[in-house]
Amino acid sequence: MSQKILIIGACGQIGSELTFKLRSIHGDENVIASDIGYNNLDVVNSGLFEIVDAQDYGSILHCVEKYRIDTIYLMAAMLSATGEKYPMKAWDLNMNSLFHVLNLAKAKFIEKIFWPSSIAVFGPTTPKYDTPQHTVMAPTTVYGITKQVGERWCEYYFDKYGVDVRSLRYPGIISWKTQPGGGTTDYAVEIYHRAITDGHYSSFLSEDTELPMMFMDDAIDATIQIMNAPANQLTIRSSYNLAAMSFTPKDIATEIQNHVKDFIITYNPDFRQQIADTWPKSIDDSVARTDWNWNHKFDLKKMSDEMLTQLGEKYATSEN
Repeated sequence: MSQKILIIGACGQIGSELTFKLRSIHGDENVIASDIGYNNLDVVNSGLFEIVDAQDYGSILHCVEKYRIDTIYLMAAMLSATGEKYPMKAWDLNMNSLFHVLNLAKAKFIEKIFWPSSIAVFGPTTPKYDTPQHTVMAPTTVYGITKQVGERWCEYYFDKYGVDVRSLRYPGIISWKTQPGGGTTDYAVEIYHRAITDGHYSSFLSEDTELPMMFMDDAIDATIQIMNAPANQLTIRSSYNLAAMSFTPKDIATEIQNHVKDFIITYNPDFRQQIADTWPKSIDDSVARTDWNWNHKFDLKKMSDEMLTQLGEKYATSEN
């Protein structure tokens, strides 16, 4: 039997691209996209779509029963920068949605869950370089707190109730297809857009702020790989470290200048600088590479080539 998949938060940056990828694998009729509104018409019009409130257990259950869902990807969340502006809303959304999905699995309505964690679980006392799988966390943002607590609950539901929940600690995700969604690493998406449209960019992080990053294609591949891995190969049921590359705003600007000769970057750090300063500079994801053979494909150069090529074509088309 084919999987019947529900993606909650399908209109978001990662959710939208995950929806298209999963539909290409499992068929449009087996992947139901959902969100709280019609925020991404490309997703809404591309196949089966339902309005689902991630904070409403009944709303999720109705969709699960309607389509006989067995697998949920819970991609709805309030990210780091936005979460600091609305801390209680971030807590409510990020935690309630996770509990609803975990409890659906506990009650045997569904069989498998993917829930994304983040490098935001780490804090200022975490080792900055090659941050290990098991280490001090102590997050200082609401987003990071919700992800750390969520990891503990995922592991608890697996240990106590046998819930098959799988998770990745995403680094900053970079994509040309969708706009950023309120995260501290969003500069790394915005900078490519501004290089094409304006020829200059004002970075909200300092030039030497090094952070772990990943191209969207790698993030989607990792998500699908961990969900396809045999359960007995998975030794982590909180969340796996995941890595591809690390760079600074200065590094990415230099790479862009290889393509856009007159590109100029300035630096005007804001409140997001304090968030970034608490996060790791590089991640040790050797457990993921050992357990389910994770391996990234994109480095900074290859990603920059792809970003600037695709965005160049996108903006050229929009002008015609």
